[in-house]
Amino acid sequence: MSNPTAESPRRRSLRWNRRELPGVAMATPGIIGLLVFVAIPFLVAIFLSFHNAQLNSPRAPNYIGITQYTRLFADAQFWRALGNNLTFAAVVIPVQTAIALGLAMLVNQRLRGISVFRALFFLPVIFPMALVAVIWRLILARSEGGLLNSLVHFVTFGQVGPQDWLGNSATALPSIILLSIWQGVGFQMIILLAGLQEIPQERYEAAQLDRANRWQQFLYVTLPGIRNTLIFVVLLTSILAFRVYDQVYILITSGGANRTATQTVLYQATTSVFDQNNLGRASAITVVFFAIVLGITVIQRRLVRQESEA
Repeated sequence: MSNPTAESPRRRSLRWNRRELPGVAMATPGIIGLLVFVAIPFLVAIFLSFHNAQLNSPRAPNYIGITQYTRLFADAQFWRALGNNLTFAAVVIPVQTAIALGLAMLVNQRLRGISVFRALFFLPVIFPMALVAVIWRLILARSEGGLLNSLVHFVTFGQVGPQDWLGNSATALPSIILLSIWQGVGFQMIILLAGLQEIPQERYEAAQLDRANRWQQFLYVTLPGIRNTLIFVVLLTSILAFRVYDQVYILITSGGANRTATQTVLYQATTSVFDQNNLGRASAITVVFFAIVLGITVIQRRLVRQESEA
């Protein structure tokens, strides 16, 4: 005999759908945006990478198979640009994360006027990268009136002359790395600050009762407490480091930066389109670069998962 109070599967399904409807409605615009601006353009890029396609050309794309990829892998400039990307990421990711963590711990102190310091450290993030690059172009100017050259001249009492920071292959990429760290460290600082403020104060009090010094508190209380936040910051910084473009483009085209020493993969992709009108090559670069970044991200997540399971 059936239970009259039992709820039918159809009614239970309808109630479940009504409960899920607000979430689906809020997620729909984001999903549509991902499809229109990410998924569909990437599929078009994959299609064009197998064709000889020219920008603003009346001719239809001509299928050439993997020719674009073979040419790309045989291009020494592409490998140099990829090496610049890897060098940039290898320096920016650990240095920027370490500085951001140090600043977050500094501004997490309960001191008078600390909110002013938080605003000052976060201020570079507000400015567009294009504006920041223009400002740093003035700082790194090779003339005697350049701000950095003037500072070096003052500190060394005139013993060191003006340097071409962006034109010299030894200092061009480090200059862009310094610019990027200065501009982006405030964003990571805010995220890590939120993670620090979520750590219960009782854990530090218990560590003090156990006579743990500040370094031990940092190792056994702070780092485990912000582990997930720190992982998110590292992954986010990795993605942003590999997609570096604005500062490189502005400093190369307007600031006289050394092209060979500073050009990145995204810079090569844009020059393939706007300078060479070669959509096929630009699409192949995009696909290869996406695969590289995806592979690095997957490896990072695997390593993080193994550490959490250990």
